[in-house]
Amino acid sequence: MSRPAVFVGPSLHGAAALKRTDIEFLPPVRRGDIDALLARAAPPPVIGIIDGAFFQSLSVSPKEVLRAIDAGVRTYGSSSIGALRAVECAPYGMVGVGRIYQEYQSGRINADDEVAITYDDETGRAVSEPLVNLRFAVAAAEVAGVVDAALAGRFLVLAKRRYFPERTIALIMRDLVAEVGEAACGPLRHYLDHVAPDTKRDDGLQLLDLVVADRAATAGQRPPEWPPPVHL
Repeated sequence: MSRPAVFVGPSLHGAAALKRTDIEFLPPVRRGDIDALLARAAPPPVIGIIDGAFFQSLSVSPKEVLRAIDAGVRTYGSSSIGALRAVECAPYGMVGVGRIYQEYQSGRINADDEVAITYDDETGRAVSEPLVNLRFAVAAAEVAGVVDAALAGRFLVLAKRRYFPERTIALIMRDLVAEVGEAACGPLRHYLDHVAPDTKRDDGLQLLDLVVADRAATAGQRPPEWPPPVHL
């Protein structure tokens, strides 16, 4: 029985869940990768997209996702480029997962650079912070009473101003300290470094559970017709 295939990278870097054997883990998705899965003698029954490349190479296109859907492959997206494609392809059957997907689906955020990061190709570790994660983190800090609305808002303004490869907590906090002083920033710095949620990771872990549950629920069904119909 074929396993679900999930494209993942820095969003789940170092997560214990990457050791599970009921999922085929693949590197961040690039243009052509889904078509390559569909060309296998036995394509995966479920595809999940968490991370993908869209700065250093061509990003996966919505048309590739639609071809997978037309082939009867169930598709899920979360966290990063997966959330973006899920919003675009939800009307055709792609399932969006998690809070970041919900933010895009609702229109509360709409810029691609909200999820953009840079990462080390050798280790897979992120070297910048996704703006969307910072939004959730600062909101949590405000709820916890660590920061007031004014300082939280100013932090996000400064984060947005930085080009995404330069969005690190250290650099953004340096900008904020220059405006309001270290004493006002200390509690927020500690919260972001040690307490804040990692929403990209949380959404990605939720996707892993869902693709496995989907596979288990449909394991007894007849495989989709192959070759698949053409999507125009």
